[in-house]
Amino acid sequence: MEFHTYPDRDMMMLRVSQRIAAELGETLRSADRATLSVPGGTTPGPVFDTLSGADLDWSRVAVMLNDERWVPEDNPRSNTALLRRRLLTGRAAEATLVPLYARTPAPEDALDALSDGIRPHLPISVLLLGMGADMHTASLFPGADKLAQAMAPDAPPLMALRAEAAGEPRITLTLPVLRAALRVHVLITGAEKRAALEHARKLPPEQAPIAAMLDHAQVHWAE
Repeated sequence: MEFHTYPDRDMMMLRVSQRIAAELGETLRSADRATLSVPGGTTPGPVFDTLSGADLDWSRVAVMLNDERWVPEDNPRSNTALLRRRLLTGRAAEATLVPLYARTPAPEDALDALSDGIRPHLPISVLLLGMGADMHTASLFPGADKLAQAMAPDAPPLMALRAEAAGEPRITLTLPVLRAALRVHVLITGAEKRAALEHARKLPPEQAPIAAMLDHAQVHWAE
């Protein structure tokens, strides 16, 4: 793990967006396509705002979420809607959105089709993760009903999980897909999450799922 501390959040968001743009550019210079996977929630929003204007051939970039709440895009908790508003705009509007949601009653009903959609875009070229104060990442929540299966070496690329802390049912990239990413960044803010990250390093991944990603991650933190 490499830990990067920034003087303030604005500087961190700018530097992380620049790093991601540079890494996507490196990928596109040596490969036909690149895949970027990002978290939902409000924390990475400023990264998206800057990244959307990056001078890249976005038509060759696929963008997918780490995970999604099982809600339609007109729901204010939809990560897909947030992604469309803040990242897939400006120059980045030319990127291909790889969906992690379909209009089915339950995520299990769409798993096969959504999995087929992401496989051509693996491995992930650049992965940006967040982390909750409970040490979850993506929708790999401690205590989730199928956490062990989602973290197993033979896990399918996508799984549906349910956890008390998650609220809605979730669909998430599984640990083998996350760990296969070529470049990994973790974005956290505040003293509580820094303390949680340090605690996670002392725990097994089933108790602190983020711990499974830290050995080859760049961690970015600002107060």
